[in-house]
Order: sequence, then C-alpha cells, then structure tokens
Amino acid sequence: MRRRNFLGYSFLFLAGCTTAEKLGSSSKVTIPPKLSFAVTDAKGLEELQRDYEPFRVVLEDVLETQIEFFPVDNILDAAPAMLDGTLDLAWAGPSEYVILNSRARAKPIVTLKRPDYFTVIFVHRDRGVRSIADLKGKTIDIWKLGTTASHLGAVKILLDADLKTSNLKLVASESQDLQPLKIGEIDAMARPMSRYQSMLQEAETSADEYPILARGSLLPGDVFVASYQLNSEVAEFISSQILDNRDRLLEAILSSPELANRFRGSTWEVANDTDYDLVRDAYREIGQESIIQ
Repeated sequence: MRRRNFLGYSFLFLAGCTTAEKLGSSSKVTIPPKLSFAVTDAKGLEELQRDYEPFRVVLEDVLETQIEFFPVDNILDAAPAMLDGTLDLAWAGPSEYVILNSRARAKPIVTLKRPDYFTVIFVHRDRGVRSIADLKGKTIDIWKLGTTASHLGAVKILLDADLKTSNLKLVASESQDLQPLKIGEIDAMARPMSRYQSMLQEAETSADEYPILARGSLLPGDVFVASYQLNSEVAEFISSQILDNRDRLLEAILSSPELANRFRGSTWEVANDTDYDLVRDAYREIGQESIIQ
C-alpha cells in the first residue's frame, strides 16, 4: 500500500467554500468543497474504489460536496492525518474508533449497527473442549491482533467467564481456514458470527462438526467519525444528512459484493461513545492501554 503524503490541504478550503442548508432548518452551514475520506480497514486505493465507490458517490451527492478517497496504511497512520486536519472523515471499526477518538480527538457522527455483529468462539467436535473453562491452557486463534469481533470480542467473552488471557495462548493466524482447527493445531477459533457461517459454507461442513462454544453480546457498530478540526456545525450537518438519507447510503453499501453479507440488515444511528467502553476494557486486558491513551 502506498502511503499518502500528509499535506495540510484541508486548511485551504476557506477560499472556495460552498454553502448547504440544513434539512429542517433555515440556518446555513458552510462546508468545504472537498472532504477527504478514509476507511480504516481498506487496503489501499484499489480496495477503496472496488468496495466503497458506490458509497462515496452517494455520500458526495448527499453532502453536495466532493468526497475524495484517502488511503491509509493502518490506523496509526490515520490518527495523525485526522489530528492535523489532512483527513476529514473516516469509516472506522469499533477498535479503530477508540484509537482515533483517543489519539486524534475524532468526533463520532453516526454508527452503522449490524444485527449479527457478535463474536463466537467455536471448536472442533473431536477436540474434547466442551466449555469456556476447558480453554484454560489451550490455544485460541483470534485471526488478527486488535480486530474487534475476532480478538477483542473474544477477550470480552473470556473476561465475562472469569478467564484471564494469561491463562491461555492467543495466536493471530490471519487465516480463514478451518483446517488448523480440524487437525488440532489450535483448540478454538474466535470470529464474527457472519465469518463463522461463511467458513462453514466454504468448507462445506456444518455447525455439528464445528460447534459454537460461546457467543458474546452484540458489539457496537462501525463509526463514521470527523476530524475535530471540522466545524461542529459541519459535523452535525453531515450526521443529519446521513441519517436523513440512510436508506440510499445503505443500499450503496449493499451493492458491493464484499460488503453485502457483512452489513445486510444494518441500521444508521447516532453514535454513543460509551457504547465502546467494552472495547477499551478489552484493550486494557491485553496490556495495550497505552494505544488508547
């Protein structure tokens, strides 16, 4: 992935601002003629264009301003770009949101809540693991470090069961293959429910062979955040426009094959920062409190 140079162009909009009218209000809101937009888990401009172009086009129409993709290498690159105003808007997962909120003072605008966004820990039926307590001293594949539903969601399940992560081994294979679980290289896997179902389908197997050991509570949704350097009235306008056009924007998301399964049935709502405290708790449990300070 190529890294964008962090040019402070967001400060240059003052010479050519456009004016938009808030829906349901007689007041005017001045918004920049161009807003930079990142998706924190998209890998490069090609993936942004492939998966998020329909959403970008509709968002541009809804806000009546140019929306320009802003690729980032990782969340730690997005934070300084948002802090200095180079990056205006970002679509962030829950774990990425708490980092942007802490490190870049990013303002939550709206959240996209998924109906089946929760973590499941599952096993192979022949591994002899029947309960969460049986995982003590065992190995759990959490896919990728820092992911909300695979890693942090699993940590939350373990905490709720009074099982410390220090009492077992977490590995991040970044694999979506059931084979390591089948042959006993690992004892359990943690994945989002939607990914678990996809893995079963791809392997042409069933939940009888790979039963769910535990499932977590519904996780908070992805967050659409704004740079703190954007005027608060602009942020409020963006929020109102997204909520007023939620059906169009969701339709655009679902038109992408890569996003359809993940976000089908999702709803746009006003973001509530306290909903993400469980993510912060999970970061503390894995000894990464510094990343959200």
